[in-house]
Amino acid sequence: MIKTSALLPSLALLAFFSASPARADRCDDLARQLKSQIDGLSVGRTAANVIYLSHPAAKQIRLGCASRSVSNELFAEADSRKPQPAFFDLVAGAAAIVFTIPKADTLKGATRCIGRMGLLRGDDVATRFRRLNMRCTRSKTAAAISISRGKDE
Repeated sequence: MIKTSALLPSLALLAFFSASPARADRCDDLARQLKSQIDGLSVGRTAANVIYLSHPAAKQIRLGCASRSVSNELFAEADSRKPQPAFFDLVAGAAAIVFTIPKADTLKGATRCIGRMGLLRGDDVATRFRRLNMRCTRSKTAAAISISRGKDE
């Protein structure tokens, strides 16, 4: 007769090795999809639920993974105060993939948000467009946009 104390560790090892293989995180899959669909985009390191990306049209671009309050967040910073059309194209393409919205709509929302910054509204503008929260900021040397969607939407 086999003792149960000897049987338990062997069952635990059997369960450990027969478990299904580990799958990539949803956010990692999204970063790979961005890389495959946007020319020139490369995926960098992952730290604290944020995946850092790089592209020649942006000074900095990163993909924030889901948290308690937002589903995903896309942050991009241009290297000039008035971003070039290539920057808008990059942001619109990435946001369209991340939030599954047509690229034309994300392009319109991003240009509207960046365009609203100025003398009357200041250098920090928050807008909503197609159920996306967009926040644009501008400093003396750069402009940035953050696009997110709430968990409840």
